[in-house]
Amino acid sequence: MSTDVTELGESRPLRADARRNRDALLVAAAAQFAERGVEAPLEDIARRAGVGIGTLYRHFPTRDALIADVYRREVDLLCGGVDELLATLPADEALAEWMRRFVGYVATKRGLAVALKSMVNDNSDLFAQSRANINDSMARLVHAAVEAGLVRGDADPEDVLRGMSGFCMFSEQAGWQDQAQRLVNLLVDGLRFGVASSAKS
Repeated sequence: MSTDVTELGESRPLRADARRNRDALLVAAAAQFAERGVEAPLEDIARRAGVGIGTLYRHFPTRDALIADVYRREVDLLCGGVDELLATLPADEALAEWMRRFVGYVATKRGLAVALKSMVNDNSDLFAQSRANINDSMARLVHAAVEAGLVRGDADPEDVLRGMSGFCMFSEQAGWQDQAQRLVNLLVDGLRFGVASSAKS
């Protein structure tokens, strides 16, 4: 199917109560998909959100529409937190925290990307925009940490993101999240290596 995912989401403004229901459904769906995969019963998602199945179908006429908007929401949550992290934490700690959140994002989107690829082309606006947002977030965080002198000057955002993606490839294995979090710490330590001695020289 070559459906453009941008057609699957809602475009009209929603009342406050309808917006709350829709948000609750997206939160519940993300949790169910992470726990049980994208084939989780829609009835269970509606029950978890505290609404009826009719409400779910009013917002998301098909499972595909729900999957697309869950994916979009998870990317928005991941990338939308960069400003707050940089405003509240030293740049290297902001980078480390975002990387930990990336692990959680991978856990949530397990199966979502595969399902979406059966719905849309790989070059769809949804995938292209998601990749661009994630790349931009990593670049902002790495550059901020470099400029603050908290990570090594040759740190390349693309290399860091590739490293992150590499050790999240095993997300189907039991205990992978704990291992990924340990690897985040190792990667961040590597990015910091030599910074203190360079600052003294």
